[in-house]
Amino acid sequence: MRKARSNTGSLSRIHVADTLAPGANIVLPDAAAHHLSRVLRASIDDHVTVFGGGIEFDAAITHIDKHGVTVRLGTGTPVDRESPLPCTLVQAISSGDRMDYTLQKAVELGVNAVQPIYSERSIVRLDERRTGTRLAHWRQVAASACEQCGRNAVPDIVAPLTLIEWFAALAAPAPGEARLLMSPRADQRLADFAQPTAVTLLAGPEGGFTEIEVDLACERSFALMRLGPRTLRTETAALAALAAMNTLWGDF
Repeated sequence: MRKARSNTGSLSRIHVADTLAPGANIVLPDAAAHHLSRVLRASIDDHVTVFGGGIEFDAAITHIDKHGVTVRLGTGTPVDRESPLPCTLVQAISSGDRMDYTLQKAVELGVNAVQPIYSERSIVRLDERRTGTRLAHWRQVAASACEQCGRNAVPDIVAPLTLIEWFAALAAPAPGEARLLMSPRADQRLADFAQPTAVTLLAGPEGGFTEIEVDLACERSFALMRLGPRTLRTETAALAALAAMNTLWGDF
């Protein structure tokens, strides 16, 4: 079977969280090793791209067996594929695979950080044990999205907070920062705002934010904006906004 290769000649792009340096021998994460050995049928001396911290390395496979895959890193090259518009997504946690979908596509669209939150109408409530498991899973979703889309800096996904907790810790807006909350009842469109230097985007749960939550957001310098008169689903609302912002102010 012919091995699928990227346009750089490597079999795959793989994120490694360890500190990377030219000449280092790296044991690849289990999932990546399984994909290389069992799916792509990789061999000794095949090349992959290993990345982390904004730097990508050409790497050659030096050892491969049923227990794992080891690669030797070549020269590292800083490659910046980040959006010129820094954006933090504050996303109400959604149910099922919806949260995974939102995170995956938000990373592909260039978001820099994600703060999961619980709001009054949130359906999903995680206990302490499940929170740790889900957070690790979400971070892997973000890393996998970077492997796919070519980003070399994995966005930070932080531990969930309630919306009230997050509001309480929120500092004053930075100069040029836009704080936006989507609402089909808002008067302003995205195109009505001046180009910001950064964006904090607040996206609600399946049932939307309560009026009290909207009022609290406005007290913290959030402006209401609409993406047309239609009510978007929680897993697509932020993605539509991110795509529109990239068109207006980013790299689309």
